[in-house]
Amino acid sequence: MDTLSYKTVSANKETVKKEWILIDAENEVLGRLASKVANVLRGKNKPSFTPHVDCGDNVVIINAEKVRLTGNKMNDKVYVRHTGFPGGQRFATPKVLLAHKPITVIEKAVKGMLPKNTLGSALYKNLHVYAGTEHPHQAQTPKATNLNTIK
Repeated sequence: MDTLSYKTVSANKETVKKEWILIDAENEVLGRLASKVANVLRGKNKPSFTPHVDCGDNVVIINAEKVRLTGNKMNDKVYVRHTGFPGGQRFATPKVLLAHKPITVIEKAVKGMLPKNTLGSALYKNLHVYAGTEHPHQAQTPKATNLNTIK
């Protein structure tokens, strides 16, 4: 019996094959989009997934302003931030954010689903969100992917 075939192989920065994936967010539900994108960024959809290594793909999301929220979340959900000054707590709904900064809604949703450590910060840098259909990553030839094909 060949015992070498039973060795567990861990991926590292040199052995990981990163790809570029293009996702169109038009008429996609925000939470479902964010969870699938977080899995791709993390690399959980690959057989060589290693928890402590950035083995995920680079993700480009276009049409961020056309994302959907189910129910009455467009008006009821509240994003809270603080300016750092006394009494500086600010509140915004997804409706307001989509009107002023449409990419922020998707970025906040995906970032909340990534690990809260240095690996999560590194994974977040692999996410590129754009409001329109144009993006500056044509040279990387991102592969257009349907969300239903992502596990």
